[in-house]
Amino acid sequence: MPLIKGLIPGFLLTWIVCGVLGSNGSKGGMLAIQHSYVEGHNFYWSWALFVVATGLASAIFWMMDS
Repeated sequence: MPLIKGLIPGFLLTWIVCGVLGSNGSKGGMLAIQHSYVEGHNFYWSWALFVVATGLASAIFWMMDS
């Protein structure tokens, strides 16, 4: 259950950080921020940041449940 709870903060953190860095023209180094198009909508995304942010949020939720 903590993994499912961690998806929302992980998504929001990724969306905000990639939006700020990507709009300034940065690739984010190891984050590998990519400019994506989905059904006419433009956004910046990084799968590496999403996985790490979701893992961190899940760990925090898991520790809070104990």
